[in-house]
Amino acid sequence: MLLVTGGAGFIGSNMVASLNEAGRADIAISDILGSDAKWRNLAGRQLADFVPPAELLPWLDGRKLDAVIHFGAISSTTATDADNVIETNFRLSLRLLDWCAATRTPFIYASSAATYGNGEAGFIDDYSLAALKRLKPMNLYGWSKHLFDLAVVERAARKGKLPPQWVGLKFFNVFGPNEYHKGEMMSLVAKRFADAKAGVPARLFKSHRDGMADGEQRRDFIYVDDTVAVMRWFLDHPRVSGIFNVGTGVASSFKEMITALFAALGRGPNIEYTDMPPAIRNSYQYFTQAGTDHLRQAGYSAPFTPIAAAVKTYVTRYLDAPDRYR
Repeated sequence: MLLVTGGAGFIGSNMVASLNEAGRADIAISDILGSDAKWRNLAGRQLADFVPPAELLPWLDGRKLDAVIHFGAISSTTATDADNVIETNFRLSLRLLDWCAATRTPFIYASSAATYGNGEAGFIDDYSLAALKRLKPMNLYGWSKHLFDLAVVERAARKGKLPPQWVGLKFFNVFGPNEYHKGEMMSLVAKRFADAKAGVPARLFKSHRDGMADGEQRRDFIYVDDTVAVMRWFLDHPRVSGIFNVGTGVASSFKEMITALFAALGRGPNIEYTDMPPAIRNSYQYFTQAGTDHLRQAGYSAPFTPIAAAVKTYVTRYLDAPDRYR
């Protein structure tokens, strides 16, 4: 059996879908569904068990698993309850790491590109302690993920007890089906689709940085299918451990992404720019671009989907379809 924490969420549910499509139904999920439509992310899936997070550690007692895939987290970059974030993102992750080390179970977990902060130290996934200590996350979520990366790498450096495979994945800007429950944390394609479809201008933030035009803020956008392919590769290569970027290696502008959205609908771009809220200006990332050499050197060779093709797939197969869930 595989355990996927956060398996009802965005990336987690896409991973479960991919495993189901490959013939695996021996999947247990640990997550909180809540009272919104998050359950629809799993409506077409087959599961072996569903475990509330509060019951997870007793559920694990005496159990044998093929691997733990740990996505469960408070993922909002605007979260402010530090105690809750640390308990959920850091301390629970440590408990799962310890369990996987004790039971010799492969452990794949979600880190984040938010650990890189404003990018002044670059976006190279050098996971030596010295390199990690130079990073300065700009928000509570990024800091909680960074704390766990440090804990894992410090343990590796002193040859402490670790799972036979441990992999941290620094996801960049992932987008695709099943992200709808995330509200304001959805990708811009999902948030602006209804406006573009209705002929309403799609709003983007103005640039508040000298020398950068409005809409030219750039991120490494990666389609969720590509992130799933990376994770499946690590499951198939249990001898590979470390912390790896999961991005395309190409930074695209928000203007390019929204232009691709309109093109997928057969329309020319209709964009208007609005002021960025002052509350987020000091923590806003103007540029991200994953270094991919480490992943390639590990042996992953599949190409990543270009932004225009990824947006077209997302729009035509999901957002503009009768059933937008995977």
